[in-house]
Amino acid sequence: MKRMRMIKKLALVLCLCIPLLASAQEAKKPVSGWQNLDLKTDSLFGIGTEKAYNELLKGKKHTTVLVAVIDGGVDTAHEDLKSVLWINPKEKAGDKIDNDKNGYADDVHGWNFIGSAKGNVHYDNLEITRLVRDYKKKFAALDTNKLTGADVAAFAQYKKLSEEVNADVAKARQSFTGVNNFKVALDGILTGVGKKDPTADELVKYQPKNTREASVQRTLLGALPEYKTVSAFVEAEVMPAWDHYNEQLEYNYNIDFDPRGIVGDNYTDSKERLYGNTDITGPDADHGSHVAGIIGANRTNGIGIQGVADDVRIMGVRTVPAGDERDKDVANAIRYAAANGARVINMSFGKSYSYDKKAVDEAVKFAMTKDVLIIHASGNDNNNTEKENNFPSRIYEDKSGQAAAWIEVGASGPKNDLTLKASFSNYGKTTVDVFAPGVDINSSTPGSKYALHSGTSMAAPVVAGLAALIRSYYPKLTALQVKDIILRSVEKVNHKVTLVEGKDKREVNFDELCATGGIVNAYNALKLAATYK
Repeated sequence: MKRMRMIKKLALVLCLCIPLLASAQEAKKPVSGWQNLDLKTDSLFGIGTEKAYNELLKGKKHTTVLVAVIDGGVDTAHEDLKSVLWINPKEKAGDKIDNDKNGYADDVHGWNFIGSAKGNVHYDNLEITRLVRDYKKKFAALDTNKLTGADVAAFAQYKKLSEEVNADVAKARQSFTGVNNFKVALDGILTGVGKKDPTADELVKYQPKNTREASVQRTLLGALPEYKTVSAFVEAEVMPAWDHYNEQLEYNYNIDFDPRGIVGDNYTDSKERLYGNTDITGPDADHGSHVAGIIGANRTNGIGIQGVADDVRIMGVRTVPAGDERDKDVANAIRYAAANGARVINMSFGKSYSYDKKAVDEAVKFAMTKDVLIIHASGNDNNNTEKENNFPSRIYEDKSGQAAAWIEVGASGPKNDLTLKASFSNYGKTTVDVFAPGVDINSSTPGSKYALHSGTSMAAPVVAGLAALIRSYYPKLTALQVKDIILRSVEKVNHKVTLVEGKDKREVNFDELCATGGIVNAYNALKLAATYK
C-alpha cells in the first residue's frame, strides 16, 4: 500500500468500461472539524477535543511538544502550518554547515530521506514490485530446474509475487481503460457543447453520439448538484482516478522503473544514515500537509482549521513517495525523529511486504529508549490484520518482543450507527488498538488550501494530536503512560457495526475490530491524565 490516503476514484462498470460517480450516492458530508466535536453535545462521534479545551484545559499551563510527521512532505509555507513548524534551535539555516553535529546540515524543519542534490524522488514502485525485480535478477543466472536449499523456497515466492503483480497490473490496466474511456467521452461532449462548463440545461440539450456519451451525460447531470460545475467534478473525481491508475502502471508496478539513483545512497547498506536533503516539502506534500494539519494546525489564527493539539511543533521527515516507502528510509526517519527530540511520531503509511524489517525494528527499539510514542495507521484495505500483514508493525521479527509504546489506529465515521467503522478501514481484535475519526476530515493541503480526505491516514494523526495534547499538559507522563491513558479512556461502542468480508456482510461488536472496543476521546483522556497514577 501507498500512503494511507483514500483516493477518490470512479466506480467502474467494467462490462461497459463506463465509470459512475462514486460520491453521488454518499450521505451529506459532516461539518468541517467534526473529529474535534463531541458525540453527546454535537451528535457526531468526534473525540471531544473542543469540550476538553472548554471544560478542562482553560488556564492550565502547557509545554510545547515536538511531533514528527514521517510522510510524503509538509508544505512549510502553508498559512495554517508555518507557525507550528519545528525550528531546529541549534541549526543555522542556509550556511551548509552541520551546526548541531547531528549529521544533517541545515536541517531546520526536519529532513528528507528520499532526495539529494540531484533532486527528489516523487514516484516509486510498490514493495512487491521491488521484490520481484530483485528475484528476477537473482534467478536470471541460475538454472531453476536445479535449485536446492533456500533457493527452492525463494523461487516459489518469486513465482507467487510475480503472479500477484501481473494480476494487479491487469486490474489497473482495466480500470485505467475504463476511466480513460470516460474521459474521452467527456471530452467529446464538451467539444460538442462548445463549453468547458456547460449548464445542466445545455447538457440536457446535447444529443449523445453513442451509448458511452449517453452514460457520461447522465453521470454529469447527477454530479452537477454536488459539484456545481463540470470542471469541479473533473478535478475532484475524473483526473484523480486517471492519475491514480496511470501512476500504478507507469511507476508502482513497473519493474523497469527504479528512481533510487536520485538519492545516490548505497541502498543495500541498511546501516547507512547520512544521505538526503533539506527539502521536507518535496514534489507532492498533499498527504503529509493534511496529516500535519490534523495534528496541530494553528488553533488561534482565525483561519483555516484547528488541529487537535494547541502547543506542538511539527517536524517534517520526508520518507514516503508516491509508491511504497522503503524500509531503510523509514528506519532512518524514526531514528532521526527520536534522536532530535520528537515525543510523538506519526506514521500514516504501510505496505503488505517488507524488504528489511530488521532495520525498521532496530530503529523502533531505539525510539523506545527515547520515550517516544509511535502512532501508526492500520491501513485502508478492509483487512483483518490478524491475518494480513501491514508493515511496519510493532512485533519484532527476531521474536524479541514488540514495541510497547506503539498505538495502531483504525478509522471511524461520524455517525454512531452501523456505519461507524469506516468501510475501508483495516481492523483486528488484537492487532488494532483503537479507532479514531478518519472519514471526510478537512485539513490543510499545499498552497494554503484545504480539502476533505478519508483514510486511516487521517485517523492516526487524530490520535497523535491527542497524545501530544496529553504530553503538553502533563509533561511528566511517559510514552507508555500516555498510551495507557488513551486506551483506557476510549468511548466504548456498545452497538454492532457493519463489517464486509468479501461478498459477505454481517454485524459485529466493536470489540471484535480492536482491542479497546472504542473510539479515542480527548475529554475522557485528559480527565484520566489529571488523576493518573
